[in-house]
Amino acid sequence: MAQLKQLVEYIAQSIVTHPNEVVVTEEENEQGRVFITLQVHPEDKGKVIGRQGRVAQSIRSLLRVAAVKNGVHANLDID
Repeated sequence: MAQLKQLVEYIAQSIVTHPNEVVVTEEENEQGRVFITLQVHPEDKGKVIGRQGRVAQSIRSLLRVAAVKNGVHANLDID
């Protein structure tokens, strides 16, 4: 599911101040669930999470739609 990883990476790099420090990792378990971890520069965490978590929730919603389109379930963890 490289498309899901690329989607999260593209969105994160578009909104942070330090785009070269965005790291996205992807793991898939035996049930077919995809776990994506997003790591950003400490100064950019607020931008990625957003006020009351709205930006993070929006990224998760977009990821969920893309995952369903590919026939999988995906979770996003922001570090």
